[in-house]
Amino acid sequence: MRQDWEPEDLIEVWTLLEDDMKKVRNKSGATRLGFALLLKFFEVEARFPESAKEMPGAAVEYVAQQVKVPAGAWVDYDWQGDRIKRRWRGAVTTTSSRRPRDRSGGWWARRSRTSRPSSAAAGWSGSRTRRARA
Repeated sequence: MRQDWEPEDLIEVWTLLEDDMKKVRNKSGATRLGFALLLKFFEVEARFPESAKEMPGAAVEYVAQQVKVPAGAWVDYDWQGDRIKRRWRGAVTTTSSRRPRDRSGGWWARRSRTSRPSSAAAGWSGSRTRRARA
């Protein structure tokens, strides 16, 4: 998984769509953030991360804004325990309706957006641009 993401790419790939938000709505705290991150990571890579370091920091911050959980909660998420292996990974793989990217980096099929990116997406792009100019 690449670690450097431009704001436009974060919005395109890591924005939680309406269906994604429905899947995380019944979770809270670190579990909510972790599940959302695994959902999007699996969508991009068609696999789960081997270590927490594989998760791009910019993606953690961006997804955390969307689910309204502090980005620091990611370190509290037990993403390698037995529970995650049995329950969440199964939930992610069986509920994912979008196709993952192929290994060359292109999309097999463009996602059709069921909703517009959230206001968090708009704020993210602007805040990153403002920070870059400072």
